[in-house]
This record gives sequence, C-alpha cells and structure tokens, in this order.
Amino acid sequence: EVQLVESGGGLVQPGGSLRLSCAASGFTFSSYDMSWVRQAPGKGREWVSSVNSGGDRTVYADSVKGRFTISRDNGKNTLYLQMNSLKPEDTADYYCARPTGRAFGGRPTSYDYWGPGTQVTVSS
Repeated sequence: EVQLVESGGGLVQPGGSLRLSCAASGFTFSSYDMSWVRQAPGKGREWVSSVNSGGDRTVYADSVKGRFTISRDNGKNTLYLQMNSLKPEDTADYYCARPTGRAFGGRPTSYDYWGPGTQVTVSS
C-alpha cells in the first residue's frame, strides 16, 4: 500500500533551520507531484509547497517563499523540505501528501494520500 512517513521535526529557535524528510513507498514515486501541508495548533490545514514529479519545478505559499525549499530524490523515493529562517508562526504539524487532479502549476486542491505528520516547534 501507499505509505508516506515524515521525519526530521523537532524544536528549534526562531531564525533556525530544520530539514524534513518524507519516505515514500507503495507507488511509483517519480511519477507523482508531491506536496507539504501543515496544520498549526487551532488552525486548518495550510498548503506549504509542491514539487513536480521530475523535481525541476517548485511552487510555494507566500508565507514561506524565500525561506523554505522543497526538493526530492527520486532514486531514494524521498521528499524533502529545507526550512530556514524559521518563525514562531511556522510551528505546526507538517505532512507529506500526494496531490491529485490538475497538472502541476499551483496550489493543489486535493490529496489522496497523507503521512502521519511530524511536529515542528519554533520557540525561544
């Protein structure tokens, strides 16, 4: 079955960095666009970033643009999110998700598979 497992979350100070990983299995990873979605305490889920199947096109939410970098290693079936200049408002559970529907080019509207999430806390 399709499995997505995030890792790399933790506690960091404002201005710090963290790298999240998502290990994918059960499907042809290199054939799918992939996304990171987050949910802050008491808030709804917020799309963060997506990368196309080939890894050469990326798109970001305005809130993280210039600070976060999404990438992938199709040979390792792994998705990454490099997070720099972290802010307290980045505190959230971060999920790896597989988007459905439209071609790559913007914010996905739906996802068919999700990982269990990894917790990121940005606090001094």
